[in-house]
Amino acid sequence: MHIFCDFDGTISRDDTSDAVLSALADPAWERIEARWQAGEIDSATCMREQIAMIRGGTFAIDAVLDRIELTPGFIDFVTWARAEGLPVTIVSDGVDYFINGILARHGLRLPVIANRLAIGETGDFMLQQPHARAGCGSGVCKCAVLNAAVARRPIVFVGDGRSDFCASTVPDILFAKSSLARHCTAQGTDFIPYDDFNDVHAALEAIRQPVVRIAA
Repeated sequence: MHIFCDFDGTISRDDTSDAVLSALADPAWERIEARWQAGEIDSATCMREQIAMIRGGTFAIDAVLDRIELTPGFIDFVTWARAEGLPVTIVSDGVDYFINGILARHGLRLPVIANRLAIGETGDFMLQQPHARAGCGSGVCKCAVLNAAVARRPIVFVGDGRSDFCASTVPDILFAKSSLARHCTAQGTDFIPYDDFNDVHAALEAIRQPVVRIAA
């Protein structure tokens, strides 16, 4: 079993990119967001243009990230998964620097597949997207990531948003909430609803519990 988790709104309570942009970017980032929501540009383009608007340096970013809280139960969930020998990988259409910074603050180190934050010679921020795929509008093609993990089936995915839609048909066990849950309901895709990682933990522990048969 391999467990994949979205980050923003799933592991973190808030969207880390929105928090950083709200605090440090030119206000025009919201116009770019509106264009994405209207379907005029894809998610990958939206993120690249928005990240380029951030000002203030990494110290300013770190100060914003220090205010981001994790969803209840996640640390205990990771501890349980490690004890059970179950790999946990974060796959996010967010930014690796943001994710790793928050994890480090909580003493966590996990594999992270996400967009990469780069700094140019003049100190400007740039977004690299090595996990993008042709035909997928996201900076990280989550369905491609999950499909590459077939050797570790069953695959578990925990998500909540639009960037998770394409990945929703790949996992053997899907946990969904918010817009992902609404999408799965509309598409007839089976999922397990959850509020936080205490729910995910309890459900997976029950699924892995061996069935005890009592002889007649």
